Amino acid sequence: MKGETKEQRFKRVAKRRVQRVLDSLRSLSQCSNKRMYKWNEEQLKKIWDAIDHDLKSCQESFKNAEPEEFQL
Repeated sequence: MKGETKEQRFKRVAKRRVQRVLDSLRSLSQCSNKRMYKWNEEQLKKIWDAIDHDLKSCQESFKNAEPEEFQL
């Protein structure tokens, strides 16, 4: 938004994106209903490994968030 600081923009954008992640996780948890779905431990491991990998990658991107400057 015009006139918005970087902090304000971060708060606005991050709030929406975090809510989307949380909504997706809640939706995924509905797949745990064994009356409606059939899954095995191997499938669960793949799911949790993928989620863990991307979560760790996201956390690392915040730790290493210094902007890279072009150098010759």
